[in-house]
Amino acid sequence: MMQKRIPATVITGFLGAGKTTLIRHLLANAGGRRIALIINEFGDVGVDSELVKGCGDASCGEEDIVELANGCICCTVADDFIPTMTRLIERENRPDHIVIETSGLALPQPLIRAFNWPAVKATVTVDGVVAVIDGPAVRAGLFAADPEKVEALRKADVNLDHESPLHELFEDQLRAADLVLLNKADLLSAKEREELIAELSRKVRDGVTIVPTEHGRIAPDVLLGIAAAAEEDVHNRPTHHELAGEADHDHDDFVSFVLDLPAFADRERLLSRIRHVMERFGILRLKGFASIDGKRARLAVQAVGPRVEGWFDRPFKPGEPQESRLVVIGLKGLDAEAVRASLLAED
Repeated sequence: MMQKRIPATVITGFLGAGKTTLIRHLLANAGGRRIALIINEFGDVGVDSELVKGCGDASCGEEDIVELANGCICCTVADDFIPTMTRLIERENRPDHIVIETSGLALPQPLIRAFNWPAVKATVTVDGVVAVIDGPAVRAGLFAADPEKVEALRKADVNLDHESPLHELFEDQLRAADLVLLNKADLLSAKEREELIAELSRKVRDGVTIVPTEHGRIAPDVLLGIAAAAEEDVHNRPTHHELAGEADHDHDDFVSFVLDLPAFADRERLLSRIRHVMERFGILRLKGFASIDGKRARLAVQAVGPRVEGWFDRPFKPGEPQESRLVVIGLKGLDAEAVRASLLAED
């Protein structure tokens, strides 16, 4: 008897929207499902995979978590994604469901097409594409077509003081989605949520549901089991480049680098320096881990725009180097050494 195809869920979303938080909630409430997770990092340090591995739940064993750190998954399908999928499929204990967290800079459409490769198509289907969006950020005008909203955001946040392809990436992710999660809805009023859902409804395909969520909390039975078979109708989910008649894309507008830094004297001072460099250099995202003098636990750091968060996620392991490593994502031309110097500068 032919085995059922393994369902796969593709989770997209812009920088800091809450994809990792959503996945941790999903793994903690898997309900007995064996879930394999593929994480596509944009950068050289597996920050998000480290956070997920630390969830302490039986559903996220390290053997079920695969990290692709060689660039945007939609550009490395043949080299990275297909071999990874093949290994998962050929395992004796095959997963019940595969979840793929894409980089915030990834186009979902080329990834969806990859499920039509002969090595994958007979065994796996795209159950659904889920777009996670930062409700308050979108409400503030990020990636909006309205020039007035863009201009208002430029005055409030120098990170977006440019007309960039980020707006197109955001719309491409919405256009590919089968389900949209309006995350951080608790930071919006009821009226703001209603207005934002109405606005987003004009950007998604007919029949796509937009669900408000807080901290990525949503029942797994809503997230999984959409049965969209997205690979069968990827032509109905065109990118801006396809609509313009272009065959492919590039990410030359972005740069990503890793900073290896010494321990910092104080948590609050570090977070203050990060806020400073985010604003000064127009950094899109900064994330990683830091060592704080006198602390036996590492500090996990996530920063997007004016929001900077830092929390001690776990104790250092015996023999583990107590060092600081930060991934910085910004626009082309961002000076890594200038960012390093600013982070280490004395006030």
